[in-house]
Amino acid sequence: MAAEQVKIVKEGLWGNNVALVQLLGLCPLLAVTGTFINGLGLGLATLLTLVVSNTAVSTIRHWIRPEVRIPVFVLIIASIVTTIELAMNAWFHELFLILGIFIPLIVTNCSIIARAEAFASKNSVLDSALDGFMMGSGFLLVLVTLGSLREIIGAGTLFANAHLIFGEGAKAITLTLGDDYPGFLLAVLPPGAFIGLGLLIAAKNHLDKRLASPKPALVGESPIGSGAS
Repeated sequence: MAAEQVKIVKEGLWGNNVALVQLLGLCPLLAVTGTFINGLGLGLATLLTLVVSNTAVSTIRHWIRPEVRIPVFVLIIASIVTTIELAMNAWFHELFLILGIFIPLIVTNCSIIARAEAFASKNSVLDSALDGFMMGSGFLLVLVTLGSLREIIGAGTLFANAHLIFGEGAKAITLTLGDDYPGFLLAVLPPGAFIGLGLLIAAKNHLDKRLASPKPALVGESPIGSGAS
């Protein structure tokens, strides 16, 4: 993989993560992450939208006049989201009903139009598709992580309603802390979503700081460039 593509992967997953760094798409992020499956469903829909829209914009970028590029981008994104919405309604109807308005609202997700304008309109189809995939994957990881934490703490379960995506056989994979677990209501309420996201951002910033700090020299090790012989 070329150095530029490695950079795209790192930026999408970590360095320029949509949710943890850019802080975009927070409305659906905070609203639907009551469970792992809800976060996974919205994350996959957003990821697919990013990949297809970036690819489409990059493909036609040489034929779009600058004066109309934003309306064209919005039209492309809206068409893709409408197709995904209809497909989810047909094949994942129960999950579609749970996610509700947040599926069509993917059109208004600032991260999608931002990637179309800032990256896809200026780069090759391959790099644009990779950028969309990695940005979508970074957003997806935050969705499922926050959804998992809120579901475990709030309801004492994990992978509940997995059959909404994976079929009836997936009911058996649901994990639980036991029938005696009382649950923690705050975790599944909107304030719990804000607190959870804040903790994830704090954890990322702390890890970045730790990775950026210089490692202490070993005892007896001569400093590099000290000129000692």
